[in-house]
Amino acid sequence: MIRSKLAIFSLTLLGVCVLTGAPMGVSHADSGDEAEEYLFYPLPPDLPRFQFLASFSSPLDVSSGKSSFRDFVFGGEDKEDHLVEKPYGVAIHEGAIYVVDARGPGWAVFDLANRKSAVVRPKGGGTLKKPINITIDDDGTRYVTDTEREQVLVYDSENRFLKAYGEPGQFKPIDVAIGGDRLYVTDVMHHKVHVLDKSTGNTLLSFGGRGSQPGEFNNPTNLALAGDDTLYVVDTINFRVQQFTLEGEFIRAFGEAGAVPGTFSRPKGISVDREGYIYVVDSAFENIQVFAQDGGALMFFGARGNERDSINMPTVVKLDYDNIAYFEKYIAPDFDVEYLVLVASQYGNNKVAVFGFGSRRD
Repeated sequence: MIRSKLAIFSLTLLGVCVLTGAPMGVSHADSGDEAEEYLFYPLPPDLPRFQFLASFSSPLDVSSGKSSFRDFVFGGEDKEDHLVEKPYGVAIHEGAIYVVDARGPGWAVFDLANRKSAVVRPKGGGTLKKPINITIDDDGTRYVTDTEREQVLVYDSENRFLKAYGEPGQFKPIDVAIGGDRLYVTDVMHHKVHVLDKSTGNTLLSFGGRGSQPGEFNNPTNLALAGDDTLYVVDTINFRVQQFTLEGEFIRAFGEAGAVPGTFSRPKGISVDREGYIYVVDSAFENIQVFAQDGGALMFFGARGNERDSINMPTVVKLDYDNIAYFEKYIAPDFDVEYLVLVASQYGNNKVAVFGFGSRRD
């Protein structure tokens, strides 16, 4: 299936296709704003596959969402303009975007369903010191990695602290992937991936170790479970992505250090869509590369800057099929979105940028 669909991607340096003249303009507010242009990737003559939809940094992005008013009041990059200062992790669940702040003791919530925002700062045993990433289970349980506490902290759907996994020196967690009754956790301290029992936190198995040989890691950061029951791990300082079985058996690796498509400079976030396409964030290139299931480079999109679709030092990419309805007002009338692509950036005005992957109707 992947081979037959390679034509949807273009291995070129992508710009933004600005389409005007549509009778209904995209606006960041319900009313009162001038219609904004639809922004697509890639440029013609290639068919557009990604549309920039919206970005989230300020409480106004879920209330009025008026970016021009926000800039006038807050002056763009002022701290008051943002719920988070330096986000790393992002998740979306039941109409709300969750963003972890590496400089703060909690996470921000952009509640699209109720058009409000908040910052959650757990107390007591659930107090965070340096949270990095957040993963949300189907039932709303939150798993937050904290590199200073060296633990994975668990909260329920009401943000109440439940428990913490990890003893001093056991691991320094960056990311968590949920697979059935297991948690897969990357460990930058020991350069390993640990597999924990989801209900108890007990270690079921670990694999990896520092090195550059197949199955070894040098600062593993983010990971993603694929629909074919395999695990992808971003091996950041080895400039590659490795694929494993769910029991930790090495399958393949792709990528190397470089400055051309298919290579990496500082890879971090990763996600895999339902057809096996692999999205990898590179925080140094400040873009997202898309790969085929066999690791072949297909295209990349995104660029640094101060535009409304810019990403600046991105960290995490997440794909979502369940919350498209909350973005319908941003989608061009002749563009069908199959899933959302969320990208967190540590700098710039767009702390979370949301794109839609899809195709234009004839």
